[in-house]
Amino acid sequence: MKQKVVLAYSGGLDTSVILKWLIDKGFDVVAFIADLGQEEDLDAAKEKALKVGASKVYIEDVKKEFVTDFIFPSIRANAVYEGRYLMGTSLARPLIAKKQIEVAKKEKADFVSHGATGKGNDQVRFELTYYTLNPKIKVIAPWKDAEFLAQFKGRSDMLKYADKHGIPVKVTKEKPYSTDANLMHISYEAGILEDPKQTLDDEDFQMTKSPKEAPDKETAIEIEFKHGNPVNVKNKNDGTVKTKPLELFQYLNRLGKENGIGRIDMVENRFVGIKSRGIYETPGGTILHIAHRDIEGLTLDREVAHLKDMLMPKFSELVYYGFWYSPEMKFLQAAFGKSQEHINGTVYLSLYKGNCSVTGRESKDSLYNQDLSSMDATGGYDQKDALGFIKLNAVRLKASSLRSKKDTY
Repeated sequence: MKQKVVLAYSGGLDTSVILKWLIDKGFDVVAFIADLGQEEDLDAAKEKALKVGASKVYIEDVKKEFVTDFIFPSIRANAVYEGRYLMGTSLARPLIAKKQIEVAKKEKADFVSHGATGKGNDQVRFELTYYTLNPKIKVIAPWKDAEFLAQFKGRSDMLKYADKHGIPVKVTKEKPYSTDANLMHISYEAGILEDPKQTLDDEDFQMTKSPKEAPDKETAIEIEFKHGNPVNVKNKNDGTVKTKPLELFQYLNRLGKENGIGRIDMVENRFVGIKSRGIYETPGGTILHIAHRDIEGLTLDREVAHLKDMLMPKFSELVYYGFWYSPEMKFLQAAFGKSQEHINGTVYLSLYKGNCSVTGRESKDSLYNQDLSSMDATGGYDQKDALGFIKLNAVRLKASSLRSKKDTY
């Protein structure tokens, strides 16, 4: 019997070529397609995989799970990699790999495979998840295989191979850059974008309008949070309300798209040590990130907030590097989950021509005391108490100054 392998299949250039290559090597290939909200014709991708030679194709709708179990935890953590990237691709990979392992178990397959290159982050994200969820699984990573590398030096060789074997692909020599889309974002990289001074034309962006083409009127919305999760979005312009996680996130994507929100262009540091240029669109995720950070400002204890801000880069690094199912991630998830117990309330926002601005917030769990904060009311705060507070904090500063400037005193 042929050995069976479950391939993470997208229908794009790389995985289509890899599917045919695995078949030529004698494998029985089962293709797995995750519906992450990438707005592509997945039935056409299935037909394409079968035409190329897959023995079976699984398509699984994982959009709801993606939102509730991956996107929302990242929002609760305020996670951004290197201060800018909301990690749409990073969050999707462990979910795809998890489902792939489930299919491999169902199909009694000893092998799994993916189309990630040996220079990127996705290879790590896929394979660390594979080995964590099934330590006995065997991984075929063509971009680290000597025979495969000898045959395919790059995308031009793959395009020739696809043409030779009648495999239709979207990538062309006229527009040679790579995209990866899901419910949270779309990324653009490789090809002409490897030159960091090159950019995309406005018409090439897929998830957002250009801010220049966005409406001249603001969209006013409010987002309600419970325990750090968004539970209600209301459009104050037209009264639209969304409460279910998937529908809520999809609606924020639409609002972000119409108002040109969520574009970034950056050079980041890959796990393998290579710098990489990426352009990203994350409309709904950007709105939620801004709103969640704001409600935490009202409801989260100062020291917990500061500690959380210290741990957030580590959380983001673990997501980006592919350690979603690691022990340290479980520890951080538990800590961040505890921090969200009182993150309840509503944030009011204005969406306008690429900007997402907070205009107000309120919460029954607010730690803000207007009387204490006011310059016009005492509120039970004795300002004279600050004398001792300042003197105590100045003790070590005076000692340090006297030591280094003895000749001055």
